[in-house]
Amino acid sequence: MTNRRTVLKTIGKGAVISTVSLSAPSIASALVTNQDEGLKPVRIGIIGAENSHSSGFGKMFNIDKKFPGVGVTHIWGETDEFARKTAEAGKIPNIVKDPKEMLGKIDALIVDHRHARFHLEAATPFVQAGIPTFIDKPFCYRVDEGKAFLEMARKTGTPITSFSSIAQSNCTFDIKQQLEAMGEINHVIRYGPVDLDSQYGGVFFYGIHIIQPLMFMFGEDIQKVKITRDGKKGSAAVVFKSGLYATLIFKNLAYGWETYVETKIGIAELKSRVPESEPVKMYTDIVEMFRTGIEPRSHQSMLTEVAVLEALEKSALNELWEEVKI
Repeated sequence: MTNRRTVLKTIGKGAVISTVSLSAPSIASALVTNQDEGLKPVRIGIIGAENSHSSGFGKMFNIDKKFPGVGVTHIWGETDEFARKTAEAGKIPNIVKDPKEMLGKIDALIVDHRHARFHLEAATPFVQAGIPTFIDKPFCYRVDEGKAFLEMARKTGTPITSFSSIAQSNCTFDIKQQLEAMGEINHVIRYGPVDLDSQYGGVFFYGIHIIQPLMFMFGEDIQKVKITRDGKKGSAAVVFKSGLYATLIFKNLAYGWETYVETKIGIAELKSRVPESEPVKMYTDIVEMFRTGIEPRSHQSMLTEVAVLEALEKSALNELWEEVKI
């Protein structure tokens, strides 16, 4: 398989565009119809085809047409095979050999690599060009790189966002409202799938689905973390500056996320009282930012979760307490 870092370094060396011709007319038609209705049409380009999310975006925008006038028109893949399969599954009309070939042809960008280390390099030329960008979870791999990238985005005035689909949901928002009426909480226990040795960044790959909702529900003042592990099995202790203590249990056999809290009346599982919207909140927020330029969450929040993941990554190696440095 072509190495992503090697491929990304070839940007700017020239490219050709191949077209999945059968789907192109339908995308163009949808965008024209949207323009007639007075909505701003949005042509989206995607960098990254290894992740199944990319074909999911294509299906949602191009086939199911959940957002009239919004279509994925271009995609670049880590390999030709990844790009071809994703384009076919999502009816994406244009496959580019060089991501920069999308400049001038798209209105918004989605960066969707499986490993966060590739996100910012891929997004930079587009952010410099003022193209609103959604970066799939997690935002980046290192806090210092994230700070420099976001400073560049602020200078160019380009809207940027990134979030976990588990956190950016009506269900999590509803749970946060419930917590406001629950009184004092002493301990949180949160379960979720994590592979500490994942080739896609260890705890970074799925850990974001545990960390971002935890921060959203209970606050971003995480002070220190400590992982205890036995091979792939593990858990983490998380201490907030407020004094709140959380235990994270890393699943290896089952999928899904659950959260329990200790209050004065006992242990309670946090469950949403509302169904998720259709389309789900995450996608609505992405499209809203593409159309309005209004970012749905702060840059500081995005950096904080990366800092927590960095601390967890270090602790996964030494099993010691690690301070969260932001």
